[in-house]
Amino acid sequence: MTKVFEDYFSELQSDMVSLSLEYVNKQADTVYIYCAFENNMLSFDVFYELQDGVFRKHKLNDSNNGFSYNVSIDRQRALIKYGIEDLKSILELCKKHNKEIPTAMKMVYNVQTSVFGAQYYYDLQYSNKDNLTSGDIFNQWFGEVAQQ
Repeated sequence: MTKVFEDYFSELQSDMVSLSLEYVNKQADTVYIYCAFENNMLSFDVFYELQDGVFRKHKLNDSNNGFSYNVSIDRQRALIKYGIEDLKSILELCKKHNKEIPTAMKMVYNVQTSVFGAQYYYDLQYSNKDNLTSGDIFNQWFGEVAQQ
């Protein structure tokens, strides 16, 4: 069977999930991945739900779940670097297949159930607003999830 755009797109998203799970040695309940592309700027970041709360990638060891995570700066940089590479591949794929390029993606992966969900945005999210960055959007999403 011949692969189509959606197959390649899904593979790249799966790679982002795998990359994010590798960062925590698969010791998370839920993975939240944020990607943005506006005005030729790429953003990728991730946070995690563990058994006792929601944590940013550099704060995982604040959890009392009994695991010790390697959250070194080098490891965080590698996570972001490879996430950005996957995002670049998604952009190239969209261009190659003449598909609209999302300005942002919010992906959620439940580790226990293997359920994946995503929201795609095609309008400008931050670059058309003063004093708003992709980091602000990410932080807002983190706050919303942490409040639940």
